[in-house]
Amino acid sequence: MSNLVNSSIGKKLMMGLAGLFLCAFLLVHLGINLLILLNDGGEAYRMGVEFMTTNILIKIMEIFLFGGFLLHIVYAIYVQVQNWFARPIRYAKTNHSQTSFFSKYMIHTGVIIGIFLVLHFINFYFVKLGIVAVPEGAEGKHDFYNMVLNLFKNPVYSWIYVVFMIGLAFHLNHAFQSAFQTLGWNHKKYTPIINFVGTAYSIVVPAGFAIIPIYVLYIM
Repeated sequence: MSNLVNSSIGKKLMMGLAGLFLCAFLLVHLGINLLILLNDGGEAYRMGVEFMTTNILIKIMEIFLFGGFLLHIVYAIYVQVQNWFARPIRYAKTNHSQTSFFSKYMIHTGVIIGIFLVLHFINFYFVKLGIVAVPEGAEGKHDFYNMVLNLFKNPVYSWIYVVFMIGLAFHLNHAFQSAFQTLGWNHKKYTPIINFVGTAYSIVVPAGFAIIPIYVLYIM
């Protein structure tokens, strides 16, 4: 078992499983964030946030979530570095038939997502923990509704957020399909369905997140 985990295939497997777990989390996170679009003064969103921040099961899942993030990041870096050392000489002409555009730039889009996560934690999670001071306009460290509105009323922040979501879309497009391939779930009947679901997911989820700042900035 330890040999499998320490092997290149084992690390890709762990990275894929962690990635799929994070994909599931993104759906839950998006569902709660979209409650901001309801014209109810943030009541539904606040209820969703309260559930996520007080439910003991969610708090336990939060530990697994951070573990998933760390596993995915560490193994992704390891696999990328391993690939670089395996091919120390860059060819003058890349074989585009063997390497897709999304696969080629996974590490780059991963860095973009990493930068976004740091900003996201500073603006929200670290505020909740009391590490960062409650921003002006918010009524307390759990008043995420007003924190979101204050940030997204800033055009610069909103459009930077949208750009980050585009980076997420590129990352997810390859990551979703690659995870199933790593797990060995390849079949001429099911692979096209997985590819379709992966493409749809990589468009719908980032677009759902991107709609929120645009809505707050130009409609609310």
